[in-house]
Amino acid sequence: MPQRRLVTGRSREPRQRFAEELRQLRAGKGVSLRQLGERLGWDWSLFGKMEKGETLGGPEVVQALDTYFGTPGMLLALWELARADHTQFREQYRRYMELEAEATSLWHFAVSVLPGLLQTPGYARELLAAGGLRGDELEHQVDARMGRRELLDGEEPPPFRSMISEAVLRAPLRDVGEWRTQLEHLLKMGDRLDVTLQVLPLSVGPHGLMNATVMFLRLPDGRTVAYMENGYRGELVEETCPVDRLQRAYDAVRDLALTPAESRKFVLRLLEETPCDPST
Repeated sequence: MPQRRLVTGRSREPRQRFAEELRQLRAGKGVSLRQLGERLGWDWSLFGKMEKGETLGGPEVVQALDTYFGTPGMLLALWELARADHTQFREQYRRYMELEAEATSLWHFAVSVLPGLLQTPGYARELLAAGGLRGDELEHQVDARMGRRELLDGEEPPPFRSMISEAVLRAPLRDVGEWRTQLEHLLKMGDRLDVTLQVLPLSVGPHGLMNATVMFLRLPDGRTVAYMENGYRGELVEETCPVDRLQRAYDAVRDLALTPAESRKFVLRLLEETPCDPST
């Protein structure tokens, strides 16, 4: 069968295809993003993010778009394919991504970089570029990482706790404006009832999670699995005893971290110390 991009010029990647269809349908209708928002009753910026591939939106908004554009079921079908697509992630992450999508709660510790679920596009792009990605592959991986944030944007998102080492927040982006955007995003996410953010001060000294980032996933069947990674590789840990040991280490580190309220003040101070003008 011929490659679909060769026939139509449209992407064969589910997420990109969904965004392309949205852009083309709106262009064919001759309406602006603001007009679309006014007519459907949603913030127009949501549609802008959907057309850029930064978010997929929820099923309600997609159904409304199907009705408005006269494409009954088509956009919803594309949305379902995009949401279920894990091939956008590199092979070693795909099994983890499948489990993350099912998780009923998540606990995380960041030793060197912010978790993907809390990253802005600017942060993800600079981080991935530092790892050697360039061009289309870089943009593809940025889009994939932004797609992960859908997990926290649904109607009933799973509770998410992230402990962030102070070292992570002391390593700003080169682009001051993007760094401010990232810090503002952390403050916004930390204000949500389903998200808990804590900062682990450097002053606590050595602890049991110094060598790797770790994410715990509570699954619908009651199991907890852990995913550990460093700058070079990741490992999914599903055996009960190793996961228990990691959880005990996590609990001990959590006892050393700032409270959520103290952590918010910490991030706010960093934001206040960050210049508004990149030239200053």
